[in-house]
Amino acid sequence: MKRLQDYINSNVLFKVASLNSASMLVKIISGFLTSKAIALFVGAEGMALIGNLRNFLSTVQALSILGLYKGVVKYVAEFKENALELSRTISTVFYFGFLSTVIVSFLCYFNAEALNAYVFSPYNDYAYIFKIIAIALPFYALNMFIFSILNGFSKYRILIVINIIGQIFGLLITLVLIYKERIDGALIAIVVSESLLFLISMISITNRRSLTTLINFENISFEHVKKFSAYSAMAVFSAFLLPLVAITIRNYITETVGLKEAGFWEAMNRISNYYLMFISSLLTLYILPRFAEIDNKKEFRAEVFNFYKSIIPIFAVGLVVIYFSRNIIVLVVLSEEFKPVADLFLWQLLGDFVKVLSIVIAYQFLAKKMFWHYIITEAFSVSILYFTSMYFIDNYGVKGANMAHFVTYVLYYGVILLIFSSSLFGVISEDEIDKSVMDQDSKE
Repeated sequence: MKRLQDYINSNVLFKVASLNSASMLVKIISGFLTSKAIALFVGAEGMALIGNLRNFLSTVQALSILGLYKGVVKYVAEFKENALELSRTISTVFYFGFLSTVIVSFLCYFNAEALNAYVFSPYNDYAYIFKIIAIALPFYALNMFIFSILNGFSKYRILIVINIIGQIFGLLITLVLIYKERIDGALIAIVVSESLLFLISMISITNRRSLTTLINFENISFEHVKKFSAYSAMAVFSAFLLPLVAITIRNYITETVGLKEAGFWEAMNRISNYYLMFISSLLTLYILPRFAEIDNKKEFRAEVFNFYKSIIPIFAVGLVVIYFSRNIIVLVVLSEEFKPVADLFLWQLLGDFVKVLSIVIAYQFLAKKMFWHYIITEAFSVSILYFTSMYFIDNYGVKGANMAHFVTYVLYYGVILLIFSSSLFGVISEDEIDKSVMDQDSKE
């Protein structure tokens, strides 16, 4: 408990006054204004189409860079004093990322009609959007490449400033496009806003020309590909599977209940993402690095239950407040048209509560690169989400999708507890206790 409290006192509160917190605040405000503009100028039907495009785009972006950049940060940080290994890392990622991005771009461009039929249904003629995606993808990939290198060199201040500028720039473009072109403008804005960050990122590295000399075709290393493979596979698997299932569920709601109702479900998901952002940042900033350094059951168990005792009660109170304020939230964030969204809050909030309980523990998969555990549990949760969504939507309408969200994370949490039952509830041996005490003494 004390370690987490010390972290919150010395780090999180400090970050509230930092650029990092400013970036998060800008992101929330940007999301709020974008949602408001969509609600006012596009409506619930447009919200559903936008949700499908966002899911599809996240899948395509992950495939285009093969999830490689997840590992770049780690290895750039590790090899930044070793010019040859650094060059091999950067060169390998650059050329493999370039090749995969070009392939995905070509597939999007020349299959635009088929993708339009899948993402938007054949009744909407937005094939041109997928051609824009094909053109924008290389710029997105280059931007992520630059971001990962700067992150590896611990240039956090530059990254946060780029993010803030990019969010403001993207917001302005989005609002103008939505106002001028309504649904078409919203779809175009989603596609180009992240890619335009490349222009800002380029400015940040103009005085770091030495980085370009590290990119050398001759330094491509297949050994480095193996190092990246676990990060890549985990990143691509999640980014590929979950968005496609979300599109399938949204399309099923459209077919069986209606397009407007699919927009209500998307609106609920957007609101959920806003309040989960705070928990996600704490998990990324504290839990993931903390789990990475823990090598015994005693400390792992202590960190999990400390988080449960200190953060979860606050989170639970927050969810209760959100539930009783749901009608006001819908009107403020969205519009009168979205009033039915208030009926979706209960199951979404319950599901999000159990989701946080489970992912706190599941972060151990990432921290310790437990590849197969991660893949199997992700596949299990996505499969359950798909089948329960179909069943509950048939029986309860759009609310069924939120009920499926709750049921999915209850079952997922059960699996996670089963996997880590020994670490969380089993008897800890004397050797592990002694090791934990020695580790604590060495840290002090």
